Amino acid sequence: MPDDTRTGPDDAPLPPASIGPGGPPAVTSTRTSTVKETRTTASATEPVDDVVTTRHTIAVGGKSLSYKATAGRVVLREEKYEDGVYAGHQPVAEVFLTSYVADGDADTAPSTRPVAFVFNGGPGSSSVWLHLGLLGPRRVLAGDVDAPAAPPYRLIDNAETLLAHCDLVFIDPVSTGYSRAVSGGKPKPFHGYTGDIASIGEVIRLWTSREKRWLAPKFVIGESYGTLRGTALAEHLQSTFGMYLNGLVLISSVLDLSSIDFEEQRNDRAHALYLPFYAATAHRHGKHPGRTLEEVVDEAQAYADRDYPYVLARGSRLTGDERTAAVATLARLTGLSPDYVDRADLRIEHWRYFGELLRDQRLTVGRLDARFNGPAASAIAESMDADPSMDAIDGAYASAINHYVRAELGYENDLRYEHITDRVHPWSYQEFEGRPIDVSPLLERAMRANPHLRVHVAFGIYDGATPPAAAEEVLAKLRLPEALRGNIERAYYPAGHMMYVHEESRVRQSADLADFVRRSSDASAEPVRP
Repeated sequence: MPDDTRTGPDDAPLPPASIGPGGPPAVTSTRTSTVKETRTTASATEPVDDVVTTRHTIAVGGKSLSYKATAGRVVLREEKYEDGVYAGHQPVAEVFLTSYVADGDADTAPSTRPVAFVFNGGPGSSSVWLHLGLLGPRRVLAGDVDAPAAPPYRLIDNAETLLAHCDLVFIDPVSTGYSRAVSGGKPKPFHGYTGDIASIGEVIRLWTSREKRWLAPKFVIGESYGTLRGTALAEHLQSTFGMYLNGLVLISSVLDLSSIDFEEQRNDRAHALYLPFYAATAHRHGKHPGRTLEEVVDEAQAYADRDYPYVLARGSRLTGDERTAAVATLARLTGLSPDYVDRADLRIEHWRYFGELLRDQRLTVGRLDARFNGPAASAIAESMDADPSMDAIDGAYASAINHYVRAELGYENDLRYEHITDRVHPWSYQEFEGRPIDVSPLLERAMRANPHLRVHVAFGIYDGATPPAAAEEVLAKLRLPEALRGNIERAYYPAGHMMYVHEESRVRQSADLADFVRRSSDASAEPVRP
């Protein structure tokens, strides 16, 4: 089809809103759009690629960065065999992508510029959070705990975008965003561990091949369940396609779901691993006057490492004095009453904790980000009725992505953009029947096979969905040579699950990831030798 060249919307950004000291610098942008719809299949009855390309310019670090944005749905195909006979390369899904490719310079060949493949988690989440919250060239002003943004919200240029250092491809898994199974096809095969990994892996292979980027440094960036997906993908890309990554970024990591699973009968592990988070949250809400956050968390971590597992394992064998001491310690660290801790049998479940900590104030504490609190629907409810930290940002991100894809990227689709959905549930883990859902062995395998693979793990201190202590325990138990452990680096931020909601953390995390990409892309670096 012929190109349709047009001038994009007049959307010069307003000055950035003030979000405390050290807010983002003012940036400017110009946008002219070249729209191209790509039709790649021969049959008019089959789904076709439906993508739109626009050109943009953003100011980063005092310099002008020009880039191409491509948004739309790409047809995912699968080789089919019937009774051992090849039945063709048949369409199975239409996956929505947003990619950003920066214009090359004299020193960098476009085919060798680093590229990062990005997704969030859920399962059931689109990539909007990392896209418009941290990494992309545009970001939404959602506000923070002390200054939540009011509708209708605003988008501004992201002067700290990772695009300044590598190209970006944001992927919405099937049934999220605009991604769907093909008409007449079943989405269920994509709603599970194996189908999800295979489909996202095929998207990455397809994009890499079409864009001629096999010789470029490659990164996978995932958040939350996206860290489990990303870890499995690192091994899948290696073993299936021979595609070796330079870096894996795990934001709010959970590689072993049993480490945070309170529902599994008698799973005392999660109770211990949540304790440092509870202590940090109690400190945040004024339950530890006169003490520093570091002192409180260190004490809780030490108790969780040794005494608390012993106490839980002893059960009714605890002496009266031992139980009394344990109740007092847990009550002090968590900010809960001794009576509540005793009635809970020393086991504090996280949903109940969020509703209990500030019950006397009729407030609920945030799960995704425990810095937040909000009014409880009932002062006598057993647990929280809603997450105030999710309530605080959900509207901003949903509004921003629905505006952005049409008004700025030029992509139009009357499907609902599923920024987060329950349509993917029940999510299948049939491959793990009878054993924990744990992908840490895949990380071990990927790192042993590829000594160049570096891993960056980002933690939010107030993250109640994937608490840092649980992730650290899994990392500590990786079966790796000591030399390879040096390929894993950590970064802690004074925020929650989506640490970039906190402005100071967002700016620092952006710099940390830029540094990680630069170092991990260095072809001259020596591999770690076990």
